[in-house]
Amino acid sequence: MPKRVLQGVVVSDKNDKTVVVRVERRFAHPIFQKTVRRSKKYKAHDENNQFKVGDAVAIEECAPISKDKCWTVVIAQA
Repeated sequence: MPKRVLQGVVVSDKNDKTVVVRVERRFAHPIFQKTVRRSKKYKAHDENNQFKVGDAVAIEECAPISKDKCWTVVIAQA
């Protein structure tokens, strides 16, 4: 089964080897057909603490690393 890859922006890097990434999705409202934005925050593993707040990154699903961390940072977006 392929792993999901999501794009987002780092909003926190205060934890050791962990970054919090905000992923935003856009969709049409089912009744009003207006574009709606919803965001969700994911904790992602950053082994070398190389990503900082404001960086655009891609995260990939992985096996659980801790209670609420099951994503790893793959690459920084250009």
